[in-house]
Amino acid sequence: MRYCTPLCNKHITLRGDKLGTIQISQDQRFNKLPLLPRDLALIALFAAFIAVLGMLGMIPLGPVAITLQSMGVMMTGSLLGARRSVNVIVTFIVLVLAGLPLLAGGRGGIGILFSPSVGYFFGWIPGVLTIALLAPKKPTKFLFIRFLIANLIGGILVIYAIGLPIAAWRLDNGLLAIALSAIEFLPGDIVKAIIVSIAASSLIRAYRIPDAGLR
Repeated sequence: MRYCTPLCNKHITLRGDKLGTIQISQDQRFNKLPLLPRDLALIALFAAFIAVLGMLGMIPLGPVAITLQSMGVMMTGSLLGARRSVNVIVTFIVLVLAGLPLLAGGRGGIGILFSPSVGYFFGWIPGVLTIALLAPKKPTKFLFIRFLIANLIGGILVIYAIGLPIAAWRLDNGLLAIALSAIEFLPGDIVKAIIVSIAASSLIRAYRIPDAGLR
C-alpha cells in the first residue's frame, strides 16, 4: 500500500504491517537520473537555436540596437527545466570559447573573456537557472504572468546584476554611469521577455516536455 504524507511529496510504502522504504516522488527524484538521448537532443537543439539568433545580427530599436540571443536564453529556461537549461548555456559557452563565431556580430574565441560584456555572457548561466526554477512547469492560472516574472527576473535582473559590475570594472568606470547607460537597452529586453512569455505559454499548453531523465 502506498500513500502520500500530508507534509511532503514522499510516498511511504507499507508491506504488510511493516513500514517499507520511503520513495521520493518523481519530481524530487528526476535530478538524479541520467540524461536520456532526448535530453541531449534538446540541449543540442536549443544551443543551436541560440547560435542562430546570434547570426541574425543587431536589430535597431529606437536609438539602440539589440541582439536576439537573450531571447534564446529566456526560451531555454522557460521550457527545458534547470538541468537541461544549464547544460545548453554551458555547451554554448564552450563552443564560443573554442573559437566558433556564434555570438552576435560573429564574435567568438577566448578574446570574449577580456570584453566588457563578459559578465553578461557568463551571467546567462545563473540567469537561465533562475528562469528555469521560477517558470511554471505545466498549464496553470496566470501562466503568461508567471513566465513573464521568471523572464524579467532571470533574463534581465540576474544577468544585469552580474554584467553591470564587471562592465564597470573592465571599462574603469563608475557602476552608476554604466547602469545609466544600460537603461536604454531595458525596453528591448522587456519586449523580448514579453514575446518569449507569450510563446512559452502557448507551447506549454500544447505540449509539455517531459522532465530531464524521465521517459
